[in-house]
Amino acid sequence: MLITAGPTHEPIDAVRFVGNRSSGRLGVALADEAARRGWAVTLLLGPVSVAPIDPRVRTERFRTCTDLQALLARHTPGMSVLIMAAAVADYRPKVDPQFFGGKFRRLSTNLTLELEPTPDLLAEVSARSTPGQYLVGFALEPREELLASARAKLERKGVDLVIANPLETMDSPAIEAIALGRDGTETRTGGAIPKAEFAGWLMALIESRAGRA
Repeated sequence: MLITAGPTHEPIDAVRFVGNRSSGRLGVALADEAARRGWAVTLLLGPVSVAPIDPRVRTERFRTCTDLQALLARHTPGMSVLIMAAAVADYRPKVDPQFFGGKFRRLSTNLTLELEPTPDLLAEVSARSTPGQYLVGFALEPREELLASARAKLERKGVDLVIANPLETMDSPAIEAIALGRDGTETRTGGAIPKAEFAGWLMALIESRAGRA
């Protein structure tokens, strides 16, 4: 099982970045739960302070979308299940590489930062997936757009399962989720539950659909 967790930090210069508030707690909880259930787990973990407790979890770190893209290309051919819980930036600064080794100086004038879209990593993995591989994505959206956005993502990404959860989930110890399957099924947590408890809930759901490695 391959699990991604945490944010990406996209550099503006050597000291500044564009990022988000993802804590990585959910992906780490999933990795620990999967290891407890006997899966061989590799966790691709972003720049966060949390880490798995279970020593059987193999952890590799990334910082940027490009870093994670390379790790996914290396690890996805041998996986049975991918849980893409990382909060990958949709955009990154389009900055001259000369600034990566230094920093912008503060000026009294405005500074305009141009952003460019990052690659769609889950769609890339889906496009090169092989029969028998089971792909799980996440949709973090405002409540009023949650189901519509998750259903659109399920179709657009070509994955097996999308976990829809409201914006309040980010950096929170609890999660309220709806799992939407490619087969049209809809499974709910029945309210907000601690992320450690959710990890068991989701792993049981995945095992009932994808089987064991």
